[in-house]
Amino acid sequence: MKFSLVSGQRQLAQPNLSGICPSCGRTTHAKCGELKAWHWAHQTMRDCDSWWEKETEWHLDWKDQFPADWQEIVHHTEDGERHIADVKTHDGWVLEFQHSIIRPEERRSREAFYQALIWVVDGKTRQRDEAKFLSAWANGVPRNRLSSKRRINLPGGALLRDWAGSTAHVFFDFGDKRTLWWLFPASDDVRAYVFQISREEFLRIHREISAHGESKFDSLVQNFTAFIADYESPPPVPQPRKLKEISPHPNRTSMIRKKFRL
Repeated sequence: MKFSLVSGQRQLAQPNLSGICPSCGRTTHAKCGELKAWHWAHQTMRDCDSWWEKETEWHLDWKDQFPADWQEIVHHTEDGERHIADVKTHDGWVLEFQHSIIRPEERRSREAFYQALIWVVDGKTRQRDEAKFLSAWANGVPRNRLSSKRRINLPGGALLRDWAGSTAHVFFDFGDKRTLWWLFPASDDVRAYVFQISREEFLRIHREISAHGESKFDSLVQNFTAFIADYESPPPVPQPRKLKEISPHPNRTSMIRKKFRL
């Protein structure tokens, strides 16, 4: 964990400190070695959250893109189930940064628990995932040649196979500081809908606080939904062209009569 409670306040790990886990209330100790990022660990047990995974530099770098008070937010249900979200934005979206390969049943459990969930997935975990995904994107079908959205027919590699059934929004990060790849929840085991979006825009729309009404991300979701509906709607049936009726020249009959002395 990055934060623990020291004298009731959230605090980063520092040498020789003890704290309280904000989720389970058990004692934590600061781990401040030279090889790993400083963090908190439980004294007498493994991490209390079964969904928690060891954090890599990739993971920590993503969390640090957001305010500290948005990070590691404890969620709990009425029946007592508790989990720690990586980030929860001001607009209520939970961001989970997933580095390791996740089992489908755990993915579905997290999506049901958080509901308003966005995955950011490390696309570099497996060696061939990036090449397979980019090949599938290149063979995808855009609505028009300038569109940054495409429909990809599956299979398109292991990464799309693992995530196309997700009910949450999924963003693939291949280490390019400029681009993320948004897999829309309407994707299934037959087709995937993917939107190329800049990392800068992704961060901006989530870090900006909406004063009222709909968040910026919700607006993008609506645009993407409209794109899919338009994409899957049958093309309009061309109507036969109606020939314009040509009215006779008002003096044409009299001219003919005069010419032939009719």
